[in-house]
Amino acid sequence: MIHFVLLISRQGKTRLAKWYMPLSQKEKAKIIRETSQITLNRTPKLCNFVEWKEYKLVFKRYASLFFILCIDKGDNELITLEIIHHYVEVLDKYFGNVCELDLIFNFHKAYYLLDEILVSGELQESSKKVILRVVAAQDSLMEDNKRKLIKNSNFFNTFRKNKPEHTFSQV
Repeated sequence: MIHFVLLISRQGKTRLAKWYMPLSQKEKAKIIRETSQITLNRTPKLCNFVEWKEYKLVFKRYASLFFILCIDKGDNELITLEIIHHYVEVLDKYFGNVCELDLIFNFHKAYYLLDEILVSGELQESSKKVILRVVAAQDSLMEDNKRKLIKNSNFFNTFRKNKPEHTFSQV
């Protein structure tokens, strides 16, 4: 089982944090600090798996971001690396050559894509096409709702501009 997913920049800034176990804010901050120190200080020639407490940290660096997943000691590290790569490929296809700024300004989309891949710390969907199709449908619904809100907003603004001289409270 995956216990948490962290995306951390080379500068140590957290870009995404998804938790699949109940923790306090203080515990989360401590974990982020510890895992950042462990992964950022390792040289590229070292292994991408680290035993940490009663878990394993599996991480991979893509450009300026470290993708870190915490798994049980008995889980397969190579499958976890594939999950990381799968997530990066989905991000890449969705954003078109994803970069750190995409995750900063569209963090809600990054979370949504991750939620389509993982549910409760387990792999939910392995097909990139299915994930992208579902997210495209979600985007379409969001655009439709925006258009409806704008249309309703314009209607009410027009109504306010043309409001009658006397209101019900005056009658």
